[in-house]
Amino acid sequence: MVDQPLTSRGVATRERILEAATEEFATHGIAGARIDRIVAAARTNKAQLYAYFGSKDKLFDAIFFGSLERIMNVVPIDGTDLPDWAVRLYDEYLRRPDLIRLATWARLERRPTGYLVADNDRVDDHKLRAIADAQAAGTVRDGDPFDVMAMVIAMSMAWSPVSNVYSATAEEAAELHDQRRRLLRESVRRVVAPIAD
Repeated sequence: MVDQPLTSRGVATRERILEAATEEFATHGIAGARIDRIVAAARTNKAQLYAYFGSKDKLFDAIFFGSLERIMNVVPIDGTDLPDWAVRLYDEYLRRPDLIRLATWARLERRPTGYLVADNDRVDDHKLRAIADAQAAGTVRDGDPFDVMAMVIAMSMAWSPVSNVYSATAEEAAELHDQRRRLLRESVRRVVAPIAD
């Protein structure tokens, strides 16, 4: 990446590259993405792209880690209301299905097992703390906070672009989305509820 501050024109070019590359990687994956298509869509050139990002892999990293940050910022966890968090994740997947596709390509092409990102790149510590705090308060069932988080996220993705059953779209009827939200909210509520002794 560039060491000096970007001009407003440079910022605009960089943003166009990120936007075009997000679409390209989400559609074609890391191996299938083509720099030629990215620079054509971004109305720039390869030299500019490489000056900003260094390589195709580093460009994917910038987009992928940016997408993880976006989800954290747009859909912050609430350990006291995990069912609502799951529903808000569902809604974000409807708004930005490309973000789920990016994570799926990272899983398929980079890290087929274990954590999706390396330990030093993980950004879910605050999520785990929120769940652990809710467990300590007795509002969320006992168990590994990571496993609870993974279950809630998996449930929120039931109708996402990575579903092997059905991928929902924002264009579907509002009533259908409301029905799914109710089912998701109630299902997560039951799964995370403390278990009576």
